[in-house]
Amino acid sequence: MSQHTVVLLLGSNIGDQKKNIDTALDKISETCFILKKSEYLTSEPVEFASSNIFCNIATIISTHQSPIQLLDYVKKIEIEMGRLTDSTISKVYTDRIIDIDIVKYDELKFTSERLEIPHKKHLFEREFSRILLKNFS
Repeated sequence: MSQHTVVLLLGSNIGDQKKNIDTALDKISETCFILKKSEYLTSEPVEFASSNIFCNIATIISTHQSPIQLLDYVKKIEIEMGRLTDSTISKVYTDRIIDIDIVKYDELKFTSERLEIPHKKHLFEREFSRILLKNFS
């Protein structure tokens, strides 16, 4: 099985945000190897209004999972942690206990209804993402 290098962004704006992110990272590390983590960064919500500030982190992982297997795995973690809505499906952004996005997967370019790699909004449009990812380039 070949290993793949993947960049993930995690965010939370409900409850103990850092603890939520750390819990998600622990769950990710059950099947993936965490190679590097950024510092935590707080940011305003993007593309929706909320009084809850986000805590975000970027991480580089190594995984044997395919992009869709990894997507299914991180979505399972989100649901296990109490996330009720998936903005990919609902097309509406809301407060969330955890959000895990696949930003890059090796040098793969991939698009499906559920997943776009690389994640163009995080790479090029969202300021907090650019700050977190600048040390990973």
